[in-house]
Amino acid sequence: MAFIDEAKITIIAGSGGNGCVSFRREKYIPRGGPNGGNGGRGGSVYFHATRDKTSLLDFKFRPKYEGKSGQHGMGSDCDGRGGEDLILDVPVGTRIFTDSGDLLADLTQHDEVTEVARGGKGGRGNKTFTTSTNRTPRISTPGEAGEIKSISLELSMLADVGLVGLPNAGKSSFLRVISNARPKVADYPFTTLEPNLGVVNGKGSSFIVADIPGLIEGASDGAGLGHRFLKHVMRNRVLLHIVECTATKRTIEKSISTISQELKAFDPSIVEKNRIFVFTKADLLSKTQLASRKKALKAYNGIFISSHTHQGIDEVLSRISTTLSELT
Repeated sequence: MAFIDEAKITIIAGSGGNGCVSFRREKYIPRGGPNGGNGGRGGSVYFHATRDKTSLLDFKFRPKYEGKSGQHGMGSDCDGRGGEDLILDVPVGTRIFTDSGDLLADLTQHDEVTEVARGGKGGRGNKTFTTSTNRTPRISTPGEAGEIKSISLELSMLADVGLVGLPNAGKSSFLRVISNARPKVADYPFTTLEPNLGVVNGKGSSFIVADIPGLIEGASDGAGLGHRFLKHVMRNRVLLHIVECTATKRTIEKSISTISQELKAFDPSIVEKNRIFVFTKADLLSKTQLASRKKALKAYNGIFISSHTHQGIDEVLSRISTTLSELT
């Protein structure tokens, strides 16, 4: 299924039903009183956040949604039935904006519901206009129109842990090892074109990991694929900064600096998140090279791993669990 994280739609709440003008017509009662019923209310439009959805794909090809209108009032004191509410399912992490950019709702919890467009009120039937001086009112009111809104939906995936790093750093391979997610893995850059989620069940803990497409220099300005997906990093509680350790110390530090600068340029608050450095592809180094690299990069307090041999994987999962528990 295609991953769609933005959509623009129009929602129209249902209109209220019209009030009715009616009088009793009974044999032997020549002056029956008014009995016109009220119109039913229009159906409102709600958004419901659910973990069962992971994309806004449904909204990409259907740009208009309408609530049901209320039934008109009828004679014999019969009020119209209210219009059925329209409930639209969206993924957890969906933000709803007006066309002017104002935030209407930020749905961050499973089963969270918010009303976005209210249905119109039903009109009054003539039975409600009866007074001591006007016993035969011949007036009613029409139902109100429902709210119409043009809105933008924006999905920022909610995950406990976000994997960030340069393309081909080993993020997808790491996610495949620690979870049941099966992102594409290949020996060329940009094999990940959309975020992938994986659920990790560790020793006494469970957390969600998001593999974010690789970032490059200039990502915060739209270069590569990063600009589109940097917003997903904002929702992660902990960042796992994935770095390939086979390069020189200077190259490794440059790659770390590049990612850090792009995160800061997009939103300074991102770099304040807890970040764990994970140095991948350690199996490609000899014991002597690995020892030397660990010494050179000691300041990062990182963990050296191999997704191929599973070296260091348990240590990373333990570090993640400890960090997450300290944040709660």
